[in-house]
Amino acid sequence: MQKINELSPALWAYLGDALYELYIRESLIREYSTRNTGELHREAIKYVRAEAQAKIVRFIGSQLTEEENEIIRKGRNQKSGHIPTHTNVITYRYSTAWESLLGYLYLTERQERMKELMEIGFSYLRELHNY
Repeated sequence: MQKINELSPALWAYLGDALYELYIRESLIREYSTRNTGELHREAIKYVRAEAQAKIVRFIGSQLTEEENEIIRKGRNQKSGHIPTHTNVITYRYSTAWESLLGYLYLTERQERMKELMEIGFSYLRELHNY
């Protein structure tokens, strides 16, 4: 495999998307273990949709290291072949940036930092929207 920093930010985002989804699902199961899967899925969407992820990026920007901000920039500038119809280009690029950062941190064996940022983002969204 290539060096991690030589991989495409799209690959980091591909992994980061799955990592963030898993984090959200696990968090919701721990909190709402009596809900059915349909209810959990509807709740998870609030956190994993592009708009929510873009809000996280804007919120945590000042809390990131120079390297992490550079990964965000690379992820944000990554060209994507398909932008979902339910969001705009800017929002989608910020959500891709968030996923890129998570994937990059995971691949560079900084899972604790990745988890810390996910916790910050999750808490922020809950507070912001009273989830």
